Amino acid sequence: MSPTKKATELSGVGTLTGTPEQVRTGLSRLRAEQVIALTFEHGSEAAARALAGTVANLAPLVRSVVERRQEEAFRSIIEALVPEVPPPHHKLVEARMTAEARKAALESGDWLTAVQIAEMAGFSASNPSAQPNKWKKDGQIFAVRHRGVDYFPGYALDPSAGYRPAKGLARVLGVLRGRKDDWGLAYWFASVNSFLGGKRPQDLLIDQPDRVLAAAEDEVAGVLHG
Repeated sequence: MSPTKKATELSGVGTLTGTPEQVRTGLSRLRAEQVIALTFEHGSEAAARALAGTVANLAPLVRSVVERRQEEAFRSIIEALVPEVPPPHHKLVEARMTAEARKAALESGDWLTAVQIAEMAGFSASNPSAQPNKWKKDGQIFAVRHRGVDYFPGYALDPSAGYRPAKGLARVLGVLRGRKDDWGLAYWFASVNSFLGGKRPQDLLIDQPDRVLAAAEDEVAGVLHG
C-alpha cells in the first residue's frame, strides 16, 4: 500500500500516514526541514488518517502560540534590561505631602468601619454594612477609602441619636460636594478654621451645626471669589 499524503497543507505543514516502510518512502521524496513522527502499535488506517488530519489543523494554532510566547519573552527581556524610570521630583514631593495630610486627618478623629458603626447602632448582624453605606449613598455622611476599606468619621455620628449621622452634616456636605472629594472633606473638617474662631469644624458639627454650615458656605465663597 502506497503512503498517503494529505492533499491539503496548512502553513507549510503536511502529513504522511501508512506503514513504517510506506512513510519512509514518502519521506525520501520530501524536502521538509523538520519531521515529527507519531507511531501506533495498534490501530486502523482510518484512525491514523483522522489523527493526521487533526494534527495538520492544529499546527497553525500551535505555531501562532509559540510565536506569541517568543515575542512576550523577548519583551520581558527588554523590560528587565531597561532600568526603572524614577518619578519626577515634584511627584515624589506631592505624594509625600498627600500621605502626610491623610495621616494627619486619620489621626485627628475616630474613624470607624461600617461594621463597627452597625455594632454601635445595633443594626442587623446579617448585613451590618448596609445602613452606613446607604447613608453614604444618600449624602448623609462621607467616608475615606484607606487600604481598600471605607472609614466613616466618628465625630459625624450623634450618640444622642443612636449613632446616626449628625443632622446638620448632610447640609454641609451638600455645600462642599463638587468642591472637595472625600479626603478633601476629611482635611477640611480636621483643620483649624478662622471662620469658627480657630475651632475645627468636626468639633462643632453636632452642637453647632449652623456655624459649621456657615463656615462651609464661606469656604465655597472664598474659592469662587479667590
